Amino acid sequence: MKQNILLFSLLAVLASCSKDSTTPVNDPNEKGVVVLEFDNRAGTDDLILNNQQYRNAAGEQLTISKFAYYVSNVRLITATGEAYTVPQDSSYLLISEDNKASAFHTLYNVPAGDYAQVRFMIGVDSTRNTMDISKRPGVLDPAEGAADMYWSWNSGYIFAKLEGSSPASTDAQKLFRYHIGLYGGGFNNGPRTLNNTREVTLTIPNNGKAIVRRDRKAQIHFFADALKMLNGTTNVSIAANPNVMVTPFSAKIADNYTQMFNIDHVHNE
Repeated sequence: MKQNILLFSLLAVLASCSKDSTTPVNDPNEKGVVVLEFDNRAGTDDLILNNQQYRNAAGEQLTISKFAYYVSNVRLITATGEAYTVPQDSSYLLISEDNKASAFHTLYNVPAGDYAQVRFMIGVDSTRNTMDISKRPGVLDPAEGAADMYWSWNSGYIFAKLEGSSPASTDAQKLFRYHIGLYGGGFNNGPRTLNNTREVTLTIPNNGKAIVRRDRKAQIHFFADALKMLNGTTNVSIAANPNVMVTPFSAKIADNYTQMFNIDHVHNE
């Protein structure tokens, strides 16, 4: 009887260790689920639209009424550098603060493994920008999901949008609008434009891992700081630049939004 009890205890311990293991799995047929959660912030505070005042690095007060952005071409990378590329048709995400459901995106059939980094593009690549409209459903459909994030006059996506009001604005209505797009294509059959797509690689903090297994789900929690569109490599003054769209200055805001994201933590369930 004692031998049976000891054997049962040993098996239980081994099973527990197996479940908590972070050893990479080599079975190519084992798949799991990863949830990407985007938590929009304004500095260290929760982002609250329309009635919360914030201040940029130039010292200007502002209220934010719109914050939205595209994340695309997602890759998950292990600590040893092996990368899983999410199939492109499942890899265009639109996150908008006024649509809380858009904060969560589920990736299915992710190969089992221990992922230490996430790499993605901010924006929509040139291939998808110029693809037949039938190949751009959902959040890429200019008539539906992308209606608020598409320049019909320019046939291109707005990669990141920040709008609001500020006493510092020189706009007649004290508004500011930052609509940043351009993928490097031609404009009205003219010369090539700026390319404001940007790629970022984020590391899970504290040597953490997103552990993907058949029976386990990993949820990666990102912070996206809206104020970083104004505060970064270039500190953007609303007084000097209340409206930025297709001008050369848009590249400076694109450089800023590479600093907009970080991974706060991961839940391995």
